[in-house]
Amino acid sequence: MTNIEGSVVLVTGGSRGIGRALVTALYERGAKKVYATARDPKTVTHPDAVPLALEVSDPASVAAAAEQAQDVTIVINNAGAAVNANFLDSPVEDVRREFETNFYGPLLVTRAFVPIIERNGGGHILNVHSVLSWLGVLGSYSASKAALWSQTNSLRLDLKPRGIDVTGLHVGYVDTDMAAHVDGPKSTPESVAAQALDGIESGAFEVLADDLTRQVKAGLSAEGGALYPQLAAA
Repeated sequence: MTNIEGSVVLVTGGSRGIGRALVTALYERGAKKVYATARDPKTVTHPDAVPLALEVSDPASVAAAAEQAQDVTIVINNAGAAVNANFLDSPVEDVRREFETNFYGPLLVTRAFVPIIERNGGGHILNVHSVLSWLGVLGSYSASKAALWSQTNSLRLDLKPRGIDVTGLHVGYVDTDMAAHVDGPKSTPESVAAQALDGIESGAFEVLADDLTRQVKAGLSAEGGALYPQLAAA
């Protein structure tokens, strides 16, 4: 379990959506300092947050951020992209770009900050996945989030002996810019942030933030036709 009160936290993609809600919720729970990263740090609006420039897919940018944030004890890998490249028709470069942000980005950030967290006495990493980690309906996005889920599970084993706990957050549609085109039930960023921080504080391996996510996770042992009705169609 990790105490948020008095912690120093890095939130990637901290200027909008879930990231912005996380920054606010962290300060409400007593975090000492929150680094909110963005490609353009001027877009970080929380008055107490420490804006930090970061492009998660750029090793030099990640190294520069780590150099500036040597007091971090918790990392939240929230930044992500939604290219949704089709595996048959889209340029392979689009698939690769999705993985650079959603898989390699969190990996680069984690590798840079693990020594810092360890040096500061241990802490926590939370990776933001998706219900689509388990449901391959959006091509490269689903695949990149599935790969991130596997990365998270491996890191949990690697980091436990080093005093760093790891939580994976899975969520369906959230009322953010990324899901603006979706006409259906959506969670609020504030609800997702609250559940994520509850998971950190309780030491949860996974946080399933809405009914859809819980339903899909529960159905993973079913036949493919249960998760992909189009396969069962006559």
